[in-house]
Amino acid sequence: MMLGRPKDHAQGSIVLPPVHDVVSLDLGGGGRVPARVLERGEDTILLAITVPTRPLSAAQRADMVIEYTGSRGRVRLRGTCVMEDPNDNELVRINSPRSVEVLQEREYVRIRSSRPVLVYSTRDQQQVQSYTVDVSGGGLLLAGPETLGVGEEVRFRLTLTPGVLPVSGTGHVVRTDGHGRLGVVFDEISDLDRRRLVRFIFECQRAERRRGLDKGPDNA
Repeated sequence: MMLGRPKDHAQGSIVLPPVHDVVSLDLGGGGRVPARVLERGEDTILLAITVPTRPLSAAQRADMVIEYTGSRGRVRLRGTCVMEDPNDNELVRINSPRSVEVLQEREYVRIRSSRPVLVYSTRDQQQVQSYTVDVSGGGLLLAGPETLGVGEEVRFRLTLTPGVLPVSGTGHVVRTDGHGRLGVVFDEISDLDRRRLVRFIFECQRAERRRGLDKGPDNA
């Protein structure tokens, strides 16, 4: 559900990620690496790739897209990519960034809910038991694990109700915070599982409203 508008956006409407934030660099062909924002200017951004990687090819620099979570959802930017220092493969500057698309995950209602979830890293197939901090029809906020980083692809099995088949799919980590929590955006999830998840969220909201009505002014 890509409701963003491409590069005819006014350049001033683009809000670049703040200094110190971790973003994901989409190198094309399914490759992603995490990077940290070192500097942010009016029409430029300097990034430091935070994992060991080979020097970026000309094709990778031409196709590179910055991905991060902004106030309106998941943002993808493209610009002119240059290596800041010829002797340092990890410093990348993006000049004249422009919007590729804004994926409006925030169209999905998000609720706070702690549910068990099994997470599998596609990198090493390691299975980790975690739980959700909040859930939506477009992704999850997980309480760890710390072994996963921005850009990493995962498989997940989310238990909504004990004894009922979990909701499963794939996604990738788009952000982390200072508490070790991971924002995961869905890449693949069946229509049935997404409907089950949205239905679960609706039922949680309805139960919350009922609790509010039951309390009422006389029961507060």
